[in-house]
Amino acid sequence: MNQNSQWYEGPLASFDTETTGVDVEQDRIVSAALLVQSAPGAPVQRSSWLADPGVPIPDGARAVHGITDEQVRAHGRPPTEVSTEIAVALAAQARAGVPLVVMNAPYDLTLLDRELRRHAGSTLAAHLAGAELLVVDPRVLDKHVDRYRKGRRTLTDLCAHYGVELAGAHDAGADAWAALQLVRVLGGRHRTALGELSPAELHLRQTAWHAAQARGLQAWFDRSGTQERVDRSWPLRPAA
Repeated sequence: MNQNSQWYEGPLASFDTETTGVDVEQDRIVSAALLVQSAPGAPVQRSSWLADPGVPIPDGARAVHGITDEQVRAHGRPPTEVSTEIAVALAAQARAGVPLVVMNAPYDLTLLDRELRRHAGSTLAAHLAGAELLVVDPRVLDKHVDRYRKGRRTLTDLCAHYGVELAGAHDAGADAWAALQLVRVLGGRHRTALGELSPAELHLRQTAWHAAQARGLQAWFDRSGTQERVDRSWPLRPAA
């Protein structure tokens, strides 16, 4: 990336998982993808993983991503190998200073960390070994630049709103590719608010933006009498 270009015009990596459920502390990785693109329009390097999670895939999760127990038993690899390889690949991007796009980062990154703890006796931080993931979360960015827009903000919703094609939603590779394109659009469309920051500055500000967004959601839950608690941590929830 030349000195005068912005982060969204340069190298980006993008990470996504498909899992057995939505509980980051208990659920397991079923598939994952990491895409790397050096610039808009450049070829994309793709890495993908299929894991045998060691537990049955619930009907609800299978209905979302379409991966069956039979598929992971026949073609999936041990979760220790998969989680370790993913962590090594993410650490390589961190050392290279390449921003990592992760839609709803506290979900995917926390779940990966818990898989490493569960299966490999390690952590994501241990694999990073001091290198910093420069995370770009389109969900946080969109909520910051368009705070009062009504409606849901799933990847499908954001792609529709920003005119990004999402072909094959709930496939890890397809979702990672859509999220990568989405942040390029977000950065360009909101250049003053987002695009002119360095990746390190953007990461730091997202930490504060997410915390503020979480406080607002918690206040809404409290007013409505809902018992749900909102975690303010980003991009990784601390282990209990």
